[in-house]
Amino acid sequence: MRGPNEIDFWRGFALLTIFIDHVPGLVFSNYTMRYFGLCDAAELFVFLAGWSLRLLMDGRKEPMSLPSAVMRLETRAMTIFFAQLIITQMALALTAAGSIWLENPVFLEWNNASAAFEDPLQTQVGIVLLSHQMGFFDILPLYVVLIAGAPLCVISDRVRKWLPLVLALALYGVILTTGVNLPTWPVEGRWYFNPFAWQLVFVLGYMLADARGPMAALRRHRHTLRWLGLAGVAVGVVIGVTDYSPDPLAVPEPKLFFMFDKTFATPARILHLLALVALFNGLFDHIVAWIAPLARFFSILGRNSLYVFCVGSLVALASQFGRFVMGGSILVDSLVLLVGIISMGVTAWIVEWRMRSRAS
Repeated sequence: MRGPNEIDFWRGFALLTIFIDHVPGLVFSNYTMRYFGLCDAAELFVFLAGWSLRLLMDGRKEPMSLPSAVMRLETRAMTIFFAQLIITQMALALTAAGSIWLENPVFLEWNNASAAFEDPLQTQVGIVLLSHQMGFFDILPLYVVLIAGAPLCVISDRVRKWLPLVLALALYGVILTTGVNLPTWPVEGRWYFNPFAWQLVFVLGYMLADARGPMAALRRHRHTLRWLGLAGVAVGVVIGVTDYSPDPLAVPEPKLFFMFDKTFATPARILHLLALVALFNGLFDHIVAWIAPLARFFSILGRNSLYVFCVGSLVALASQFGRFVMGGSILVDSLVLLVGIISMGVTAWIVEWRMRSRAS
């Protein structure tokens, strides 16, 4: 089992942040990334997925063969796909149980769940097609598409080192210009996370992680980039604190290039993410020196991210019902946070205990 490292640490940080943000009204959500900038934990999570892909493909001794890479990525995408089906069904069951137990049919309308109870036949098909997604359970479908399409990134990288970024930017530009997105069904709408736009976040992580690639030269200017990152983060904090947002009627076409839209991962959000990366890159060494227990805890969450995310999402949904019944107070919110931290930590520990047991 690998020890604490920077990627796992920040992935664990993102998982805990996602849990907090998935309980609307939680007092601690006023202090997460999304309230102090333009991007949030979702961008960080996807960026780190791209970074991890690079480390996996390059390997410790030699690069992974292309057939092995394709098989590894497609089986991973399949695993995430099945995880999405399971937690969606569990979330629907939890929603129904909350409605029955508390005798409140309003719960059936929360988080885009109503279609599953009003039109179960079509909705069950939509869940399998990933065209029906519950609120707060919609990031794994994005992840399925990104990982399933990741072999294209790997193949193009081995053809020309700049090619993945060129292709990603070209697709991103087309999507922001046209506004194309995947449709949802049977509830009419569009995916909350547009995979054609979010692929750029993923590819940027993949490209920046390459220690020998065309973007490796940036590492030589880390000190300068840190100051630029500080300036970018400061601008994002001002925008977040003042709740500024561009007027859609005042910006020129194509409007998505100038908006702060999460669905399309618009440029301002990506620039703020890159500023955060530039500023906090390398901080992990200091965190290990100062607060090693925190580094170990976040790292164990990050090492087992899929399991932790699934459990955290279900606990967050249950917490929504709990806060509705008990009301929002600092005591209740602290209990919710404590239960979430313990649940995710125990999940990660059980997964690693099982892996150690199998290995021995």
